[in-house]
Amino acid sequence: MPRFAANLSMLFAELPFLDRFERAARAGFEAVEFQFPYAWPTAEIRSRLDGNGLRLVLHNLPAGDWDAGDRGIACLPGREQEFREGVARAIDVALALGAPQLNCLAGIAPLGASDAVLRETLVGNLGFAAAEFESAGLRLLIEPINTFDIPGFYLNRSAQALEIIDEVASGNLYLQYDIYHAQRMEGELAATLAKHLPGIAHVQIADNPGRNEPGSGEINYPFLFDCLDRMGYGGWVGCEYRPATTTEAGLGWLAAARRH
Repeated sequence: MPRFAANLSMLFAELPFLDRFERAARAGFEAVEFQFPYAWPTAEIRSRLDGNGLRLVLHNLPAGDWDAGDRGIACLPGREQEFREGVARAIDVALALGAPQLNCLAGIAPLGASDAVLRETLVGNLGFAAAEFESAGLRLLIEPINTFDIPGFYLNRSAQALEIIDEVASGNLYLQYDIYHAQRMEGELAATLAKHLPGIAHVQIADNPGRNEPGSGEINYPFLFDCLDRMGYGGWVGCEYRPATTTEAGLGWLAAARRH
């Protein structure tokens, strides 16, 4: 059975962020992930992790001004220095929290921007970040995100991400495969996992439609969990979904997976 990590940016969202760690542990999770740790004291997050016997498996690099509409800046020309400063900050926080890998959000393509310029900017930034992360003993990930949830998101398909990984050619850049985003953009979930598993460092889940818990929609998660087992996937599966009611009420899928 895959190992599951609670995404604290979406699970237990009725609670203040720092109170979600205890609830995750009480719900039976051994690990957590979240989008951004930068708004809270790093020592306090570390205390919540340690105090609840949790490990942190993933967080994101700084992604620009989220409240102003940024969804990452890695593909945005003219913001390279801001990106590099974010890389340094992310490394410091990840090392303090014990996170082994970080996800880099590419960003939304500005209207009228040249694809060639956006791609060149993204490749250059990822090459820099991958080298810095490798020196720090961390892995760098990129994630395709569907353009229904985030219109204009530059990196939106697995094939595109894999081409960029090949172009960066660092040896320290991996695919974060979010099954929900992939289902909305391309399907072929099991086949894509099987074909590209060596380059996939992290998997995330949510059902479709609705982005709710597994079992609420069209995706056959018991089948995919079996596939991951047969393929020998050794990473974590991040539970990045919106509970239809409460997190605890929707965890029947997890109990069933653990019994299987």
